[in-house]
Amino acid sequence: MAAYERLAAVYERLMQDAPYEPWQQFMQGIFHKHAQIEIKEIADLGCGTGYVTRQLAKAGYHMTGIDQSENMLAYAASRDTKQQVRWVQQDLRKLETIKADAAISMFDVINYITSPDDVQQAFTRIWQMLAPGGVFLFDVHSIRHIEEDLAGEVFAEIHDDLSYTWFCEAGEEKGEVFHDLTFFTKETDSDKYDRFDEYHHQRTYSVDTYISWLEEAGFRVCGVYGDFDIERTEHLEQADRLFFACVKNQEA
Repeated sequence: MAAYERLAAVYERLMQDAPYEPWQQFMQGIFHKHAQIEIKEIADLGCGTGYVTRQLAKAGYHMTGIDQSENMLAYAASRDTKQQVRWVQQDLRKLETIKADAAISMFDVINYITSPDDVQQAFTRIWQMLAPGGVFLFDVHSIRHIEEDLAGEVFAEIHDDLSYTWFCEAGEEKGEVFHDLTFFTKETDSDKYDRFDEYHHQRTYSVDTYISWLEEAGFRVCGVYGDFDIERTEHLEQADRLFFACVKNQEA
């Protein structure tokens, strides 16, 4: 996650075409379908620059944005002009003093926790922070998407004031990928461009593995969904992005 620190200034620009509205509609649909309590307090885990966090705050939820990157949080807070969100710097594997009715972790944040032990530790911490009856919703890349659509591929995007090249290399482990990115951003009032590089590591696991880890942490997995489809749960192996909807049972 520390690799994001220099990216904070351009992150929202690069993510401007992300399907934020379907993401929000999907999240609220999951809350309505699976929550055993009224969802008022939401923790956004790995909130980045806080766009989704702020949108949910506008929708009336009491939001806490949590990220490990101080720079991301500083940018998020600067955009929170109405000071609607509580911003907290914490590692998801070491969450403490946070309580919520729901926890969300979007945009493959969980894939940046690459060690099996660390993923399980994060799930346990998230279970502990949730109110009984609360929902944990997160997304990950599918193994197929990483191995067939990302590993070995090169991506690029060029604008007048911003460009990047993105090399994806398969790791040694199944579902593992390394991202090597080079960015050029135009300096203000200058024809010069500033270059910086990012190196990211992600790993994903099978649906059964995630379910096993979630159940060990105490969650009941209510549904696994592919690519924002809240109704269809078959053929998940063909999806690019998988969503896990989990509940902390009332008796917990």
